[in-house]
Amino acid sequence: MATKAQSLAKGKRIYWMDNLRTIIIFLVVLYHVGGVYESAGLWKSFWIVSDSDTLSWVGIVGIAFDIFIMPTMFFISGYLTPPSLKNKTTWGFLKRKFRRLIVPWAVAVLTLIPLYKVIFLYSRGLPQEAWTTYFHFSEGNISSQNWLWFLPLLFVFNLLYLLLQKANINVSSISRKWAVLVVFLISFAYSFGIGWVVEFRSWTHSALLDFENERVLIYFLTFLLGVLFFEQNAFAEKPKSKLVYNIANGVAWIPVTGHIFVRIYPFFFPEGFAVTPLYRLLWWLSFDLALVSMMVVMIESFWRYFDKTGRIWAELNRNSYGVYIIHVALIGIFGTLLLHTNLPALAKYPLLLVSTYVGSNLLVSAYRSLTRSLRPRGKEPIIRPVDAR
Repeated sequence: MATKAQSLAKGKRIYWMDNLRTIIIFLVVLYHVGGVYESAGLWKSFWIVSDSDTLSWVGIVGIAFDIFIMPTMFFISGYLTPPSLKNKTTWGFLKRKFRRLIVPWAVAVLTLIPLYKVIFLYSRGLPQEAWTTYFHFSEGNISSQNWLWFLPLLFVFNLLYLLLQKANINVSSISRKWAVLVVFLISFAYSFGIGWVVEFRSWTHSALLDFENERVLIYFLTFLLGVLFFEQNAFAEKPKSKLVYNIANGVAWIPVTGHIFVRIYPFFFPEGFAVTPLYRLLWWLSFDLALVSMMVVMIESFWRYFDKTGRIWAELNRNSYGVYIIHVALIGIFGTLLLHTNLPALAKYPLLLVSTYVGSNLLVSAYRSLTRSLRPRGKEPIIRPVDAR
């Protein structure tokens, strides 16, 4: 079995991780499309398009995805971070991460966020406002950074990882089982405890960073778990036993269902419901148990059964980062067009999903083809392994 260094030297791609990242981004698109047809009205005041024709089950599906999609993204990002520092100076590492994360984020918040507000107002039949109110740092802007919050926060996590490296803090000797347990306990204690300090499910918004206060440490710890799994070459060989994997598959539905019930419980009491310490405890306990179970299921399923590639997989994988950045704008465009049809929500929902995902991929593929055609001959980029990005 090749070591990490040998795999990197040969430019060997980790196909299953490529594929997992692509599917996670597809689920992000699915989650955001659901916001258009969510029936509880939670998205209505801020989402780019809100259709009056709704589906009651869309919100429940969204709750399930909300548990694990972003932590899995941070785990993958953490796994890819150590090799991106390999053979690079500190300045070289920072330049690469800045170019990879902050430059696209800056372009997006200065273009897609204003477009978001244009579509938001147009789809609701509201007049457009003064141009100075269309940026995410404008006072009273409806969207803040919205879905783009992931990029600058990931950049901060990379900076923190760099500081840990400079301080010679090595996590490679920590047992993975103990690490998962400690992450679970710290995450639960933090998320539950911060509710005493800030408003339940509160967000920090700024010109540079947006994050949910109760989850930000969870994201950073799952990022560090990814680092640990890389340092220990955890995916070098598939274990012969499937015991943990089978248990996770068998029981994951229990905490997921429990968390869904906790989330929808207040809707049974539209008047007089209060967020109590017991309610917060059940919320975060069910969330963290579901998170661990679903991450095991997702990561090990792709590791075991989807370590393959093909023409379609390769194209989707190359496009996934760009799809994440632009997909909400396409939800707004296609969702607004579907508002003016007589189709039922049950038909509009899959149409919006397919048009958004396919349209995003086509746009990103076209952009990549254009940039290749404009590149001087002899300047073809080096294709790097997925874990060196």
